[in-house]
Amino acid sequence: MSDRRRGRLIALGVTLAVLAPLGYLWATSLVPGSYSAAEMGYADYGGGPASSGHEHHGGRMSVADLTGPATGTPDVAVTLVARKGKYQLASGETVDGFTLNGTSPGPMIRAKVGDLVQVTLVNESVPDGATLHWHGIDVPNAEDGVAGVTQDAVRPGGKHVYRFKAEQAGTYWYHSHQVSSSEVKGGLFGPIVIGREQPGEVVAAIHTYDGKRTINGRTGTQRVELAAGTTARVRVINTDNAILRVGLVGTPYKVVAVDGRDLHGPTPVTAAFPLAAGARVDLEAVVPAGGMRLVAGSAAVSLGIGPVDPPRAELPSETVDLLSYGTPAALGFDPSKADRRFEYRIGRRPGFLDGVPGLWWTINGHKFPDVPMYMVAEGDIVRMTISNTSGQAHPMHLHGHHAVVLSRNGVASTGSPWWIDTLEVGNDETYEIAFAADNPGLWMDHCHNLPHASEGLMTHLMYEGTTTPYRIGGPTSNEPE
Repeated sequence: MSDRRRGRLIALGVTLAVLAPLGYLWATSLVPGSYSAAEMGYADYGGGPASSGHEHHGGRMSVADLTGPATGTPDVAVTLVARKGKYQLASGETVDGFTLNGTSPGPMIRAKVGDLVQVTLVNESVPDGATLHWHGIDVPNAEDGVAGVTQDAVRPGGKHVYRFKAEQAGTYWYHSHQVSSSEVKGGLFGPIVIGREQPGEVVAAIHTYDGKRTINGRTGTQRVELAAGTTARVRVINTDNAILRVGLVGTPYKVVAVDGRDLHGPTPVTAAFPLAAGARVDLEAVVPAGGMRLVAGSAAVSLGIGPVDPPRAELPSETVDLLSYGTPAALGFDPSKADRRFEYRIGRRPGFLDGVPGLWWTINGHKFPDVPMYMVAEGDIVRMTISNTSGQAHPMHLHGHHAVVLSRNGVASTGSPWWIDTLEVGNDETYEIAFAADNPGLWMDHCHNLPHASEGLMTHLMYEGTTTPYRIGGPTSNEPE
């Protein structure tokens, strides 16, 4: 054999040795063109039984059957028409994106505790389809608005009706959960508040359109007229993909609620509040004679509140720490008697995802869709440890439930019960949370930096015996992200 031929064979062997593993990794990374969210990944029972022996109503349950009240006249009835196209912000700038009833943010929905809410989504011209997810409201599973999991995306010309009881007062928001990384960014969202409107109430939805940060669709500074001495409740919603420092300047304020749940024993502070992406915070203060200002990151984007326009001022460097803020109170369950204990370890590694090379998020060392499916039974008490070594922070959002923070980096919570539906988990941070499995169904548990979700940082919490008739991908083109 000539040296030239031997060299070619060696080169071929080296090439095959390199390409064969890469080909295997590429092939095994492919996501099926259509699949059921109920069958993805692998089951993680958290140390509990694979079956509790008491499946819902003695048998299997379909997501489609876990609806809100099917009968009864709604106390709140709203129709929202979704459109794609150019529109003007309240401050006049032109945006090419999405609207609900011609505006973004979409209309504010107001309900009282106990009201039956009915919202009809009409998709006039959103080409990829749309849904409405009620972020932070623990609705029945069929009303959760996740394309391919709890419903099919509403195609152009179609409509979908959501019905649920408003059972928990608080500040929430609604947004599309179909191709959400682009549709929410483009404006397909709006605020919803449950509870009687108060004289000093201010709702402030913060969103960035094409690089322009706004409060209620307005860039720059603006003002709300309130008389001095009024007790104001400022409901702040972060609809963006990253944490934002917010707070009132000009007077001390109390943090009275987070993610729709009241805090126990709040005390006055002047520090900034770190508001996670998707999260909400209610700030309370007595309006001073010189007014006060809500600051959204910087004084350049702020809302004056009071009888006069207060001077601009930046937020202090200090931040409120909810791990020790407020005073303890009963939880309503005992986390030490957990039936399931899960780990949600967020990492990152190079490889292929659906055939595309890149640096991808992992959950417990696995890339999507081969991620853990957290399995529970109705009535379980669940503890979950969320750790992050991925190099970036992640606002983690569990649908259908509120969890309480037990500890951060091994330090126990000593303040008010810190209830969350969206938790900012910083790089090299570890949180332990607990919740009651009291809302049957198939629920997303994902990063609310929505591009991260589209890049694989999402999985599900599934009650035993759950099935879904909906599929991701395929003819329906459902893309829940």
